[in-house]
Formats: sequence, structure tokens, C-alpha cells
Amino acid sequence: MAGLWLLCVAAAVLLLAAGGAIPRPEEAARMARFVLHNCDWGALATLSTQEGLRGHPFANIFSLSDGPPGPFSGSGVPYLYLTDMEISVQDLEINSNASLTVSLAQTPYCKKHKYDPQNPLCAHIIFCGSIVKVNGISEGLAKKALFSRHPEMESWPKDHNWFFAKFNITNIWVLDYFGGLKIVTPEEYYSVKP
Repeated sequence: MAGLWLLCVAAAVLLLAAGGAIPRPEEAARMARFVLHNCDWGALATLSTQEGLRGHPFANIFSLSDGPPGPFSGSGVPYLYLTDMEISVQDLEINSNASLTVSLAQTPYCKKHKYDPQNPLCAHIIFCGSIVKVNGISEGLAKKALFSRHPEMESWPKDHNWFFAKFNITNIWVLDYFGGLKIVTPEEYYSVKP
């Protein structure tokens, strides 16, 4: 099973490195799905509830996944594995609204093309919405999505009361070319494959 997982990861890396799998700039919804599916982490911004920072933006890095590695296996839903012990999760308990930024800068693609992470050609996506706990069937999907990409998570301390959550997307902005941000609706986003 581990060999199959490594093969899928290697195939995804090769697709990114080759650059042939990158959607065209006019395919903003597809680009958003592509970037999320090929990224393993993102910057989640909350409104802080912490003393001295209350009401200020606070960004933190979180591992995420929208499905197992490999082409066409992503759901488009960013899943996270969280604990109430984490400072950003404490913010979310007061206000579940957040933004999530993912960038191809974390993949070999931008380095291969010598794109600075701030260069629009090194695509990044900004999602706005809220974080919600998942249960039932959604919990099984989240577990499969996260543990297939982040197997270490399965061994994290049980006494930290980890739970599965999803980013409920309400707004999407895509920066993948010159000329400014493109707006993609959640309906457009979920109707395409990465």
C-alpha cells in the first residue's frame, strides 16, 4: 500500500514538474481546483481572540487535503485535522470565519520555472468561508483525504482530541496570471475537475 501511495505522489510531482498539467489562465475554476489538489498545506487566517491580538488577523500554517494524491481524485473540499489546543482553532470557536491561501510555491513547479512565490504565474488561490467540524460520511472522506497525504497524523497524541473539519467555501479568488485576481463562484469551482 505504501508503494502505491509513493507511486501516486511521484506521478503528481512529475506532472507538476513537467508543467503540462497546469490549467490555462482562462480556466480559473480549474486552476483553483488544481492548486488546492496539488498543495499539502495552506495559510489559514482567523480573527484573533488572544489577549493583545484580539480582533487582528492571525495566520497560521495547516496541513490539508482535498483527497488522495493523483489526478482527478480531489473533491475540491479542503479538509483539516484540528485540535482545540491549537491557537487558531480557539479563534475559530468564537468566529468560524476564515480565509485560506494555497500556492504552487510549495510544489516544484514555480522553482522549475524560476517564479518567485509573489509572481502571478506562481498561482495562488484565496478561499474565504468558515471552518466546520465534519461527522458521519464526511468524517470518513476527511480521514481518507488527510491520512493518505499526511500519514503521520494517525499517530498524533489521542489525548489532544483531534477532529476532522472542512473549509466551507463561500468565495474564491485566483491569481494565476497578470491583470489581477479572478473571481470564481463555489458553483463554478465544484463543477470542474482539477
